[in-house]
Amino acid sequence: MADEMLTPKQVCEEYPIFGSPGSLAERRWRGEGPAYIKTSKSRAGRVFYRRSAIEAWLKARTVQSRRAA
Repeated sequence: MADEMLTPKQVCEEYPIFGSPGSLAERRWRGEGPAYIKTSKSRAGRVFYRRSAIEAWLKARTVQSRRAA
């Protein structure tokens, strides 16, 4: 089964933690967001995210709470 490709809008709709497509773009610009695919090096290139990349990014930032002693 192929990995599902999502647009920035779809990512933000399905994963509210990312806020708006604009805030997701800001993360890309700062190099802090999940891995993405860009169809062209120019500004006109479309951006897509693999669902697996989103899930991996979230998993890497998941913190397990410690139980109270």
